[in-house]
Amino acid sequence: MTIEKIINEAWDNKEKINTQSSKEILDCINETFDLLDKGKIRVAEKKSDKWIANQWIKKAIMLSFRTNPMDTLSGPYSSWYDKSHLLKGKTAGWGKEEHEKAGFRFVPNGQVRKGSFIGKGVVLMPCYVNSGVYIDEGTMMDTFSRAGSCCQIGKNCHISAGSGIGGVLEPAQALPTIIEDDVFVGAMSEVVEGVIVGKGSVLSMGCYIGQSTKIVNRSTGEITKGFVPPYSVIVPGTHKDLYAVHIIKTVDDKTRSKTSINELLRD
Repeated sequence: MTIEKIINEAWDNKEKINTQSSKEILDCINETFDLLDKGKIRVAEKKSDKWIANQWIKKAIMLSFRTNPMDTLSGPYSSWYDKSHLLKGKTAGWGKEEHEKAGFRFVPNGQVRKGSFIGKGVVLMPCYVNSGVYIDEGTMMDTFSRAGSCCQIGKNCHISAGSGIGGVLEPAQALPTIIEDDVFVGAMSEVVEGVIVGKGSVLSMGCYIGQSTKIVNRSTGEITKGFVPPYSVIVPGTHKDLYAVHIIKTVDDKTRSKTSINELLRD
């Protein structure tokens, strides 16, 4: 039986799943976390230009909350109480060799949970990255930015200070929030509820986009929701006295010069 089949069958009987479940189920859940951690599987992926959720992986993450007990972790100024498999972060116990092999920078006081993948050349300032997250190569998570459970962030993105990319763990069939390659998310912005931000787009400071947020194209008058077209420049505004975001133009050389990444930071 494949891991996917075992997880799906366990999910159908989730009320009976607990810390005493069969070794086969426990091993499959643990292996799912390990594969996520290594980037060998991911919660969502693009197939034929369409993003799809791999539901069984989300099911495994949710089942892990039933198969692991609560535990404590003590630090120099506090103690924490959480599910045992999540208390210690992705890099707990790593030395220089492990960090060099992983190939990303990780600044003190950031938190990256087990079951998340961080690509080479990524820069993690003091930020928070939850389980199921996939962050591709060359991206920067700036100070106090957040990557919620299962969100997918592409290559060479900049998630600016204080910004949040929302997590969508449940329901299993729901697509997580997705930031495609080469996207700039301005400071103090929030993208949530499975919204997809298309490749190369630029969101100015303070943009809040959920599934109900109207996305107004100033040039055409078209109004859409849930998807920011590739290479859009987005600013906050209103539409009929309600909050909305506006596409004011397509990304050009001037915009890109202001938001391009600095390769020196990724060496």
